[in-house]
Amino acid sequence: MSDKPPNAPWRNFYGRRKGHNLRDSQEAYLAEDLDKLSPGPVDWDANPERTPLDLQALFGGKPVWLEVGFGGGEHLVHQASRNPDVGIIGAEPYINGVAMLLGKIRAAGVGNLAVHPGDVRDLFDVLPDGCIDRAFLLYPDPWPKARHHRRRFVTPEHLEPLARVMAPGAIFRVATDIPDYVRQTHEEVPGAGFDLLDEGGTPWDDWISTRYEQKALREGRVPHYLTFRRQG
Repeated sequence: MSDKPPNAPWRNFYGRRKGHNLRDSQEAYLAEDLDKLSPGPVDWDANPERTPLDLQALFGGKPVWLEVGFGGGEHLVHQASRNPDVGIIGAEPYINGVAMLLGKIRAAGVGNLAVHPGDVRDLFDVLPDGCIDRAFLLYPDPWPKARHHRRRFVTPEHLEPLARVMAPGAIFRVATDIPDYVRQTHEEVPGAGFDLLDEGGTPWDDWISTRYEQKALREGRVPHYLTFRRQG
């Protein structure tokens, strides 16, 4: 039985929330750092009225960026270090990845990050309209079987709320090594209110290679980078 409030929508979640046992240091990161890095009350039990997050209080008026599914956190910390005048929220339900990110945050000493360790759809519920100036979807779960394509992020269930929270003219970056994911991205993202600006095999100038990209290259797959702009 679900422990969400009765007004919470039913949302299927696919994928892992936890993998191998965490190291003692990672358990300590979760216990000591995660609450301090929360963007605010996101989960339904903490915010059943879905009151919007106070991003002014969180980041002091800085532009806000969002990374959906940050994996081990390499790119998220890299962008936070390069852009101290930006506040960045990362959303990731896989707790092992969250623990890896927290260790990287400690090592880098960055203070302009917030972390939601859960479903990004819950975060979308409480982000104000037009508040995100840049969003990243980097090597998302490919769900390669045709019957599972509806589980991909590039579907209306995810793209429509993403479009709502992004400001007019905001940039949405997508990186994947799966040709069929590229196909679906082309089909779905423009219909949600985005224009394609650029695509190809060359990463962005401020890119840092992630473990998922390195795995793709080792296994002979070709990365693809797409840049979209929110209409309006």
